[in-house]
Amino acid sequence: MIVFVSGGARSGKSQVAEQRVLSAAGDANCYYIATATVDDAEMADRVSRHQARREGQWVTLEAPLAIDQAIAQVPDHHAVLLDCLTLWAGQVLFGAEPNEEFSDEQGLALLDRCLRDAQERGLTLVIVSNDLNEELIPDQPVTWRYVEFIQCLQRWLAAQADSVLEVIAGCAVEWKR
Repeated sequence: MIVFVSGGARSGKSQVAEQRVLSAAGDANCYYIATATVDDAEMADRVSRHQARREGQWVTLEAPLAIDQAIAQVPDHHAVLLDCLTLWAGQVLFGAEPNEEFSDEQGLALLDRCLRDAQERGLTLVIVSNDLNEELIPDQPVTWRYVEFIQCLQRWLAAQADSVLEVIAGCAVEWKR
C-alpha cells in the first residue's frame, strides 16, 4: 500500500503519517526514513520533537538523498514512513553537491523504483510532503525550479498512491482511497 500525505508547514502531517504507519505495523517495528539534514538549531529542535514523539517501535534510517537504498533496507511486509519528499527534493537540487540539472524525469524514475520495490515486497509506504501551493511563490528562477520539481513529483505520486491525504490543522482529509 502506498499512502501520500501532504499539507502545509506545521499542519500535523507527520503525526497523521506516523499514525498510519503504526496502524499498518501492528506490533512489528516501524521504519522511519529521515531525509532532513540538521544544519541549524531550529532544525535540530524539530528533529528532536519528532524523535520524542516516536516510541521504541521505530527504526530510523537517515537518507537525505538515497531514499531508494533506505527503502531497500526495510524488511518485507513492514511499514515505513518517508518524511519528507519536500526536503529530499531540496537536497537533490541544492544539497552539498548542488544538482540544478537533475531532471523531473530522474526524480520520477527514482520514486518509481521506490514504489515498485515497496509494492513487490509488500511494504506499506507512507510518504509525507509539504503542500507548496498555499502561498505566492517568490519571483526567483531557482525557487520556481524547486516548486516545479516538487509539484511534478507530487502529482505523479498522487496518481500512483492507493490513498492520498491532505492534512489541515491536524485533520486529515482523504482525497483518494
